[in-house]
Amino acid sequence: MKEFPSEKTSGFHTLLMQSHTVAVVSHNGPDGDAVGCVTAFRNFVTGTLGKDAGIILPSAAPDYLSFITESENILYPGDPWLDELLGRADLLVCLDLNSLSRTDSLEGVLTGLDIRKVLIDHHPGPEETQFDLVFSSTEVSSACELLYRILLEMPEIGGRASALPRKTALALMTGMTTDTNNFANSVFPGTLEMASELLAAGVDREAVIGHLYQEYRPNRIALCSHMLCNGLRFIPGGAAYMVIRRDTWNRFDAIEGETEGLVNVPLSIKEIRLSLLLREDDGFFRVSVRSKEGTSANTLAREFFHGGGHERAAGGRVFFPGDIASPDEIEGYISEMTARFLHNTGETEN
Repeated sequence: MKEFPSEKTSGFHTLLMQSHTVAVVSHNGPDGDAVGCVTAFRNFVTGTLGKDAGIILPSAAPDYLSFITESENILYPGDPWLDELLGRADLLVCLDLNSLSRTDSLEGVLTGLDIRKVLIDHHPGPEETQFDLVFSSTEVSSACELLYRILLEMPEIGGRASALPRKTALALMTGMTTDTNNFANSVFPGTLEMASELLAAGVDREAVIGHLYQEYRPNRIALCSHMLCNGLRFIPGGAAYMVIRRDTWNRFDAIEGETEGLVNVPLSIKEIRLSLLLREDDGFFRVSVRSKEGTSANTLAREFFHGGGHERAAGGRVFFPGDIASPDEIEGYISEMTARFLHNTGETEN
């Protein structure tokens, strides 16, 4: 990871110390990294700096992350306390997003806030003009890893992971673990250093793994099994996809987070270099894209699905009506766009 000038981290510390109330925000459809870094940062601000801070998320955090959110008072759109928090906040810190547009329905109100705004993110192409201070690096596993490095530079922490609040350390380990798919991808030397330092500081990684991967409902296993056995489709050239329609989601009584990791499974097939998972929502399909080294999930999501992300992990949307006339056209659309992408990038042979 690139090192940030000491003047930059000290400037951030000054902003924090001058603030009375910090609003901490992440992206819509928050994953483990998003929830991990906002939880970690709020607990640092309140526990270490003694400041007031609140978490705002555009949509609900998944149930599988309840072990780090259960004691957090997270505010969502429509909550009467959200306006109250934003009304008294004098600093906005955005984590794990490269643009305020990723806060969806909150974009307008956050953009209009006349307070200092700070970005801490690991995605390509940050909208730097939206913020007063930007910490951006793609050479980290996760926003949690980037935040960890910044927090170590704070004078109260002094480079010691053991000086972090217990909840901060736990949340950082959680976010880093989920965004690397439990160290299966996006792992840098600093990622392993971070994990080692947090372990030495007392984080119970076995408990984290237990919460993340060993507390599923039977519904998840049934839905994922159904999709792999009945919904997995292949595209010539080395791609695979699955589409979860609304009736299927409802039939298995699924909840947010229960398809976490499913998009990675087809990549275990030798010939598959690109995997997509789509889920029907109101007026659009959510698209998750994963790829093997040498094939860009980011390019596919950016050019064909109104999205983007990392080189091997990205996301986007397919709108109806718009990209397609109705949800029934989704499989044909996905097959056509993915085949075009593979052809254009020369990824038609394996």
